Amino acid sequence: MEIDRGVRLITCFLPVGNGLGVLERLKTEQGIVEASVGRGRGMGHLTPAAHRRGLGSETEKEILTAVVPDDRADEIFRFIFDAAKIDRPHGGIMFMSRLLQATPFELPELDEGARSDEKSP
Repeated sequence: MEIDRGVRLITCFLPVGNGLGVLERLKTEQGIVEASVGRGRGMGHLTPAAHRRGLGSETEKEILTAVVPDDRADEIFRFIFDAAKIDRPHGGIMFMSRLLQATPFELPELDEGARSDEKSP
């Protein structure tokens, strides 16, 4: 098994409903298939005064992660930033980190006539 050491991990916390669209665009427009979307929820630490004002309510977010080649990391980061509309209010947050290593993932080639719901003889 081949190990890739020239990769970075991009992580995004997005409003619910944004992740799958960005994931699809990553695949079709950028050729990135080493990505996934999940969900999570939580709340940061608040001062008592902020809590009384109703700030910091617990909300569900989508978490998009993508493993990208080091030489395209800045380009893909910018693409996701624009596609996810991070720069709007409550648009989310994202960051990038180095990975020590990753296992490459490739989708298999499928016959155009083959369907997943057909049964093999």
